[in-house]
Amino acid sequence: MKYTFEICANSAESCLAAQEGGAQRVELCAAMPEGGTTPSLGEIKLARKLIDIRLHVIIRPRGGDFLYSPLELDIMEEDIRAAREAGADGVVFGCLTPDGELDMPAMTRLMKASEGMAVTFHRAFDYVKDPKRVMETLIEMGVDRILTSGQQPAAIKGAALLAELVQQAAGRIIIMPGCGVNESNIAELARITGASEFHFSARENKESRMQLRNPALSMGGSVQIDEYVHPVTTASRVRKTILSISDHE
Repeated sequence: MKYTFEICANSAESCLAAQEGGAQRVELCAAMPEGGTTPSLGEIKLARKLIDIRLHVIIRPRGGDFLYSPLELDIMEEDIRAAREAGADGVVFGCLTPDGELDMPAMTRLMKASEGMAVTFHRAFDYVKDPKRVMETLIEMGVDRILTSGQQPAAIKGAALLAELVQQAAGRIIIMPGCGVNESNIAELARITGASEFHFSARENKESRMQLRNPALSMGGSVQIDEYVHPVTTASRVRKTILSISDHE
């Protein structure tokens, strides 16, 4: 089987590493500890200049749930336009109602704004009440792929549902496993699910070059984040993950 690998890239630097490591596509995000939010316009533009592989941009104005206000939807629509003008090939979003259904007016609006670009419905899918029924609606709407962990904390734990979705999709939409996908489990995930696209970060911690440090402070307030370590995708880990599935064919 021919596989496609998408890297969840947290920077233009990570996008470059994804390309060097052999990935075919990146999903560019900011604020990874929050599950990813829309990156800056400067980051999108620079990533587009640096890489030749496909560039998708997450459209998510904040962390938290996927129930958006009218103002947030205005922002998302503007971000889609900005991403298109910056040269993005696709966008990644998902909108839900309070009871775990698709927010159809919001989705219709954003699909219209995304016309001509690839659309991925992101892990909001892991919070829907009836994933198999929602998948059929997304197919009808013209969504290209669904990024999902099979409604579990990691894709390998959701492999059974992922396999059912891949079978039901029957090529009409791409089911792309993501969350916790790495060199140790991607081959097993491929075997169990039958998926042909995979989403992973392949990040490693990069030590800060700061010499003067103040451990008493935290820019996140009560949220403790190590500010002297920066996770970044590395080409070697991308390559290692891709090779680990190739070796099992």
